[in-house]
Amino acid sequence: MDHSAEEGGVLETIRVQEDGQCSSNQVPKSSSDEKSIADAYLIQPTKAKIFGTCETILLAYQTLGVVYGDLGTSPLYTYSSIAIENPEEKDLLGILSMIFWTLTMIALVKYVFIVIRADDHGEGGTFALYSLLCRYVNVGQMAGSQFKRLESDSRLRYFSENHGKNLKSKTKQLLENSPILQRVLLIFVVIGTCMVLGDGALTPAISVLSAVQGIQSKGGNLNQDAVVGISAVILLLLFLVQRFGTGKVSFMFSPVMIIWFITNALIGIYNIIKHYPAAFKGLNPYYIVYFFQKQQKGGWVLLGGVVLCITGAEAMFADLGDFNKRSIQIAFTALVYPALIITYTGQAAYLIKNPADMKNAFYASIPNEVYWPMFIIATLSAIVASQALISASFSIIKQSVALGCFPRVKMVHTSKKNEGRIYSPEVNYVLMVICLAIVVGFKGGPEIGNAYGVAVIGVMFITTCLVSLVMLLVWNMHFLFILPFLIIFGFIEGVYLSAVLNKVPQGGWVPFAVSIFFLIIMYSWNYGRQIKYEHLTQRKLSTEDLHMLIASVRSRTPGVCFLCSDLIYGVPPILRHYVKNVGSLHEILIILTIRIVPVTTVLLEERFLVGKLGPKGVYRCLAQYGYNDVTPSVEGEDFLTQVTKSIKYLIINEELKDSINDHPRNPMARDKNLEAEFEELQQLELANRVEAVYVLGKTILRTGIMRGFFSVIIMDIYRFLQNNCRSSISTMKVPPDQLLQVGMVYEI
Repeated sequence: MDHSAEEGGVLETIRVQEDGQCSSNQVPKSSSDEKSIADAYLIQPTKAKIFGTCETILLAYQTLGVVYGDLGTSPLYTYSSIAIENPEEKDLLGILSMIFWTLTMIALVKYVFIVIRADDHGEGGTFALYSLLCRYVNVGQMAGSQFKRLESDSRLRYFSENHGKNLKSKTKQLLENSPILQRVLLIFVVIGTCMVLGDGALTPAISVLSAVQGIQSKGGNLNQDAVVGISAVILLLLFLVQRFGTGKVSFMFSPVMIIWFITNALIGIYNIIKHYPAAFKGLNPYYIVYFFQKQQKGGWVLLGGVVLCITGAEAMFADLGDFNKRSIQIAFTALVYPALIITYTGQAAYLIKNPADMKNAFYASIPNEVYWPMFIIATLSAIVASQALISASFSIIKQSVALGCFPRVKMVHTSKKNEGRIYSPEVNYVLMVICLAIVVGFKGGPEIGNAYGVAVIGVMFITTCLVSLVMLLVWNMHFLFILPFLIIFGFIEGVYLSAVLNKVPQGGWVPFAVSIFFLIIMYSWNYGRQIKYEHLTQRKLSTEDLHMLIASVRSRTPGVCFLCSDLIYGVPPILRHYVKNVGSLHEILIILTIRIVPVTTVLLEERFLVGKLGPKGVYRCLAQYGYNDVTPSVEGEDFLTQVTKSIKYLIINEELKDSINDHPRNPMARDKNLEAEFEELQQLELANRVEAVYVLGKTILRTGIMRGFFSVIIMDIYRFLQNNCRSSISTMKVPPDQLLQVGMVYEI
C-alpha cells in the first residue's frame, strides 16, 4: 500500500508488503512541475477550532443549562438526605463545613483546576482519559481490533505533537507488557463509564422528584402517588425533547439556571441575616473535627447524604466536548460556586433556628411570600439538572462505540458548528425506561438518594485513579507531585465511598444493577469483536491467493466496488466467498477498512492510507477517523471523491518516481510508465461515472462444543447484539440499491 504525503522535506511512502504489513521508506521530492501535478490531488488540511472571547462567554452561558444543572440543584435534596436526629447548632455547622470543603476540594480544586486539564483535545470523560493513555502508552490492544496502535500512527499530527516528552518508565513498560493489566485497566474504564450512565438515569429521577415534592409542603392533600405521577410525566417530556439537540436545549434552559442561582443566593443571604448572621463561621474546618468527635460512627454513616452536594461535578469533565475548558471554569468560579456556598450557608442558618425542618430543608427555608414562584423555578431547574448527565451519556456512548466497546447505535449530530453535540435515540429511550422504572419503583423514597450517592462517588474515585495515571505517563510528573493528588482526593473519595456502600441494601444496589447491565453489553461486544478479528486474521488471503483469485474471475464489471472489512492488514476471506458465488468483479475493487484512531480527530490530509495490492485495479484503503469525528457518508459523493483523489495522488507519485528512476537508463521506459499511468487514471475516471457498489461482509460466529460455558453465553449475547444493532457502514448512509451484504458462518 502506498500513501504519499509531504512531510519535513521528503515524500513519505507507506507500502503494503506481501504479508499485508506496513513498512515505510523515504524518497527525494520530485521537481516543481511534477510536484504541482501531485498537489492537484492533495486534500487540504483542516484547522483546529479556536474560540474567541465572545464565543467563550457565550459558551459559559450555555454551560449553565447543560453542565451545571445537576450540581446547581443539589441544595434541593442534600440537607434532607442527611438523616441526623435532633441536630444542635455545632452539628449543623459541622455539616455546613463538610459541604463547603467537599465542594471546594472536589468540585473547585480537583475538577475545575486539575481534572479538566486532562482532556483529550477538548474531549472529556473516562474514555477520553483512556484514549489519552493509549496514545502515549501502547495499552489499546484490549479495547478493540481497530484501536490497536500501528506504526503509521506516529506520523499522525496528534500522535507526534508531544513526541519525545513521554519518557520510558517502569510503569509504562509494565502496562505495555502485561495483557492482564491492560484488561484490568479497560474494565476499570468501562465500570466508570457504566457508573456515568447510571447517573444519567438517577439524576432526572432524584432532581425532579425533589422539586415536585415541594407541592406537599403547601398542599397537604396531595399524596405521594400523585407526586410520583407528576414527576413521571415531566421526565417523559424531558426525554422526548432531547432530539432537538444540546444547543437548543441549553439556550432554553440557561436563563432558568441563572434565575435559579441568583434567587437561591438572595434567599440564602436573607436567611443568614434573619436567622443566624454568624453562619459563615461554619466554614471553619474545626467544626468537622467536632462533628466526628461527637457523632463518631454515626457521622461516618451521615456522609452518604453529605456527598450529594457534589452530584453533577463529573459533568464538568464528561460534558467538556460540548464546550471548552475556559467556558466551564468561568461559569463555575463566577456564578455557580459562590451561589452554592451562599445557598447552603443560608439553609444552615435557617436550620440552626428550626432544626425540626431538616427533612424539608429547602422548601422550609423559603419565605412564604416567594414560595410558589420558587417552586416553579425549582421544578424547571430540576428539569435542567437532568440534562447534564443525559448529554454526558450521549458523549460517552459515542466514545465507547468508537473504541469498539459498545454496539453501534444511531448518533445524530445536532449542531453544524460543534461536532461534539450529539443525540442517540436508542440510548435516550433506554435511559428513559430505567429512569421511569426507578421513580415508579421506589415511589420517591430515600432509596433513590442512597443509590445516587453510590453512582456519584464511584465515578469520581475512578476518575482520580485514571488522572493519576495520566499525570505519571502523559504529563511525566514526578511521583512526589502525583502522590499528594492521589492521597488527598483518594482519601476524601475513599471515605465517602465507604459510607455510601453502607447504603447498598437500602437502594444503593441500583447503580450497580444498571452498571452490570451496561457492563455485560460492553464486555460481550468487545469480546465478540476480538474473537471475530482473530478468526478473520487467521484466514486472510495471501498475495499469491489474491493473484490466483483475480485471475479466476470470468468478467470485470464497469464501476467501483468497495469491499468493507474490519481487517486492517491483508485481504479478508470474504472476497473469496464473494467471487466464488458471484463469479465477477468490478474493474475497480477497493478493500475498505474504517478505523478509529485513539485521537479525537484525524486531519483530512492524514485520513486516507491507500495503496495497490498487486493485481490491476485492486486497491487498499484504510480510512482513519478520531473517536469524535463525523464518520463518512456516501451522500453527496464526498467520500468517494476523497478516496479516488487519494488513489490518483498515489498513482501519479508512484509513476513519477518510477519514470525519474528509469529515464537515465532507458528513455523509452519513461514513456511506457506515463502511458500506463494515463491508462490507470482513465480507468479510474470511467469507473467513477457508474454508481459505486458497497459490499458488506458479515461474519457470523458459532461456538463449538469445545468452548466453555462462559464463552458460549458471551458469544450468544454478542450474536444477539450483532443481529439487532447497526452495521459497521450504517453511518455511511449507503442507498439500499448500492449495498450488498455477503455473510459467512464460522464455527469457533
